[in-house]
Amino acid sequence: MPLNGHNIMELTVVGLNHRTAPVSLRERVAFHTDQLARALPALKEAGSYTEVAILSTCNRTEALVYGQHPNPELVVEWLSEFHDISIKELTQSTYSYEGKEAIFHIMRLACGLDSMVLGEPQIFGQFKNCFNQAKIHNTIGPNLHNLSQTANRIAKLVRTKTGIGENTVSIASTSVTLAKQLFTEISKCNALLIGAGETIELVAQHLRNAGLEKLVISNRTFANAQEIAQKYKAEALDLTAIPQALENSDIVISSTGSPLPVLGKGTVERALKQRRHKPILMVDLAVPRDIEPEVSSLQDVYLYSIDDLQDIIMGNIELRKQAANEAEDLIKHSLKEYFSKQTSAEALDTLRRFRKHHENFKQLELQKALANLARGDNPEAVVTKLANQLTNKIIHGPSLKIKESGSFQGTEVLNVIENIFLLKDEE
Repeated sequence: MPLNGHNIMELTVVGLNHRTAPVSLRERVAFHTDQLARALPALKEAGSYTEVAILSTCNRTEALVYGQHPNPELVVEWLSEFHDISIKELTQSTYSYEGKEAIFHIMRLACGLDSMVLGEPQIFGQFKNCFNQAKIHNTIGPNLHNLSQTANRIAKLVRTKTGIGENTVSIASTSVTLAKQLFTEISKCNALLIGAGETIELVAQHLRNAGLEKLVISNRTFANAQEIAQKYKAEALDLTAIPQALENSDIVISSTGSPLPVLGKGTVERALKQRRHKPILMVDLAVPRDIEPEVSSLQDVYLYSIDDLQDIIMGNIELRKQAANEAEDLIKHSLKEYFSKQTSAEALDTLRRFRKHHENFKQLELQKALANLARGDNPEAVVTKLANQLTNKIIHGPSLKIKESGSFQGTEVLNVIENIFLLKDEE
């Protein structure tokens, strides 16, 4: 806290995430967008905070508050009341950061270093939405605005300067990465996805994002295949149509719950003859396996099992960990500049108030002196009194602090006063 007692606004972050709380609690603490219109102003009022924002995703909920030394316990109490959850249950799963630690935490978060999937980019967009909501509901101010701009800049810097997002670490995205490595123009490829579960849907999403146009979904339950096909503008097929579809498929990714293989060596061999031995990438994500292992012996077939993908993913995770260390260093270096600017702003504010404080002294004593001169008092006596009064008022505050510091052995304050008033030059 500054020596003059001026209260600087400090950031406090209170939250819970996938490491500290089970999903059964996280889903109860989550904020839907339509709740923020009520939640943000209520949080601001509850703690008399100057600025607030709420970040809420499937893996975390965090409250960001600026105020004069905010108490994290008050935020937990507010969360408890808003969501009707016992304080005891929340306290066991929440964490808090204050001051510089809170700012460092926010930067790590924006860069994906605190995510369930290290380096995942989704958190970047979620952060932007968090600050946009605070802006919409008038709970953002200069501090949160500056924080959001800094987080945005550092996150982009980390993405550009490190490999934090270059190596895929999910089964679905790794499957598509393999396809992009085998086929230089994936947009011109035909893909056949077998199954209709969450994994297949994620693969469909990644393929569409990669620019692939021709997509076929096949499943034992045709209605389930249709549901995903409609969502991603694909064609739906019954399992019995797979042999014909295979002839036109460059990429085949399968993930069903079948106890027996859905693709055998003979079926693939016949399709290859029709394709005139154009290569096929096959990725088997199922356990038990959907594609007979013997298929790997066929020329022009590149078959990967889920174990093969796990090996790739583990290697990529190690690469991301190395990139994460580089990202940590970048964040620390960038925050030095941020804290330096923050300190400079505080110093300028202190200087402004220091000048105003003494300007008030001057104006008050000057008015008295001018009145005495107008009354006909001796000019020399008036000027002497003016000088004495100004001196006494200027040194009164520092004199009290010097006496207090002498009583309580406050050598730090004494050294500051000596430096400010250049007393060592008087020795």
